[in-house]
Amino acid sequence: MPNPLLALVWAGLATVLTLLLFRPENGLFWRWQRVRQLTERVLSEDALKHLHKCELRNDRATLVSVTGALGVSGNQAAALLARMADHGLLQVDGNAFELTARGRDSALHILRAHRLWERYLAEETGYVEAEWHDRADRHEHRISTDEADNLSVHLGNPTHDPHGDPIPTAGGAFVYHGGRPLSNHAPGERLHVVHLEDEPEAVYAQLVALGLHPGMEVQLLESGSMRIRLWAAGDEHVIAPVLAANISVLPVIAPERADADEGEPLADLHHGQSGRVLGISRKCRGLERRRLLDLGVLPGTVITAEMRSPSGDPTAYRIRDAVIGLRAEQAGMINVAPI
Repeated sequence: MPNPLLALVWAGLATVLTLLLFRPENGLFWRWQRVRQLTERVLSEDALKHLHKCELRNDRATLVSVTGALGVSGNQAAALLARMADHGLLQVDGNAFELTARGRDSALHILRAHRLWERYLAEETGYVEAEWHDRADRHEHRISTDEADNLSVHLGNPTHDPHGDPIPTAGGAFVYHGGRPLSNHAPGERLHVVHLEDEPEAVYAQLVALGLHPGMEVQLLESGSMRIRLWAAGDEHVIAPVLAANISVLPVIAPERADADEGEPLADLHHGQSGRVLGISRKCRGLERRRLLDLGVLPGTVITAEMRSPSGDPTAYRIRDAVIGLRAEQAGMINVAPI
């Protein structure tokens, strides 16, 4: 004869397990469903971005290219693309895939959200440059069209992200930078950087390590099939042509250009020497730039190197009537004309 107490215990356990799995909103089954749907939406939106980039390069997106871009298996990519076609986001053309008008609109929204978010991270947060792309990748899937429009207004409706990539308007229009790869220019030209390609990540990290950023001026010293030699950020650099191909530049038309990157770094002043501020390098962004401005680091301000620590870093500088300590890295982004 069944034990009534044991049956009651089993019934209680079954009830608890059912609640854990299927409780409305918070049950494990429904949570798993939401995660699965979110993952599929993210993959679908990443596929849309890939197809749109292929269109801009006049390439044909294939199953192989989508598989590589998403980092999934061929079967997963094929099933995903089939569902996207069913939803009217793309159409199949032989072995290639093309966006429909609806798919292109969706791709532009994701691209706009990503680049606006990168601009926000660069201008209004303290995140380092290497983190902007990955963080924007995560946020681009969570932002609605209205939120993207509000963010654009908040940022002053920028036309380019911090790397120089054009930000689509709400209507899908672009303002292209018009630059050509550094490797396509002749030695001796004065050039200014208009775009740095931020993918692949390893190549972009090398560009950042060189101190390059859109808006700065460089001079091409030597261009060959084995190496490119350029003058940038106060130093000479030797890079591979494949790296130079990821730097887009335009010739400097004006014979002289007043630029925040002219002069010499504040960090180069000797003890007791003064300099008049020309500006803060464009490489200095976000909270760091705001802090320097709040400290009175403005064009025309005279700054004096008062005292250097025994280790050589930081250095105490007199700015107006206050003495503040700046690390060499911070002082290196303030450009002055020595007095």
